[in-house]
Formats: sequence, structure tokens, C-alpha cells
Amino acid sequence: MPARMRTAEGALTIIKEADPESAVSLRCIRRLINTGAVPHVAVGCKKLVNVDKLLSYFEGGTNNEN
Repeated sequence: MPARMRTAEGALTIIKEADPESAVSLRCIRRLINTGAVPHVAVGCKKLVNVDKLLSYFEGGTNNEN
């Protein structure tokens, strides 16, 4: 399956659809991207994050899982 690459806003939408009461915020996701805690790909002005790796990070996994 191809990676689900999304902007921070898109990743937050997916998280909120799965769990509307989630405490994860847009600011939290952006901070993880900007500090390098979660890998991202820069495309022009946008930074895209692999949603599955982001979710793995929140589940306590590493960001290097396959």
C-alpha cells in the first residue's frame, strides 16, 4: 500500500475522524515535524508526513518502523 502522505492539517483530520476526542492538536503535529521527531518530505512550501508513521509515533513505536 502506498504511504499516506498528508500535510499536518490532513493528518489531524484523519486522527480526528478515528477519534473525535483525541487530544492531539495541529500545533503538536507541526512541532513533531519541525523538530524531526517524525520524518517528513518537503514539497515546495508544504511539509508532508506519513500518517502511518505519525500514528506509530503516538502509539509509542519508533519512526523507523517498516
